[in-house]
Amino acid sequence: MDEYTRQCLAMHVARSIPAVDVITVVEAAIARYGAPKHLRSDNGSEFIAYAVQDWLARSGIKTMYIEPRAPWENGHIESFHDKLRDECLNRELFRSVAEARVIEESWRVEYNERRPHSALGYLTPEEYMKHPKSIRTELMGAPRPQSPAPLAAAGVRGESEALPRRRGITTSKKKNNPHRYF
Repeated sequence: MDEYTRQCLAMHVARSIPAVDVITVVEAAIARYGAPKHLRSDNGSEFIAYAVQDWLARSGIKTMYIEPRAPWENGHIESFHDKLRDECLNRELFRSVAEARVIEESWRVEYNERRPHSALGYLTPEEYMKHPKSIRTELMGAPRPQSPAPLAAAGVRGESEALPRRRGITTSKKKNNPHRYF
């Protein structure tokens, strides 16, 4: 999912998703939409696998993992999952993986091309991307910088280090955590 446009770039339906499938799906999305600077994901085994890490490093794509049990660090995808569950998964009974793939792709197209999003000024992601940047900015107001708190909590360093720490907020840094690759 593109966090800026709210566009669902790809979906993959399978009984299990090994790392090689993650690489294949992300490669296809990159071929179609271009490479992102960062790939944000949870710490699921398919995303922290050495094959995925090596492929991302070779591709020049940095990783941004959300902390376990911290869904607020990835609010866009949490909202997307909620809509996917309410508007599609809870309404269907899938008899096969092939049927699920067809239904999910149909829902993805509707989500991108026919379903207005309040976060995009009630445009679809497709309509939003067709507007010049100046109109998109006017529709949404001036772009707001992303809060550094989730990035800092995820271990991403940069400008967020320059921000003063608030009292009463502590962060624990566990060294030698096998699920962190920063």
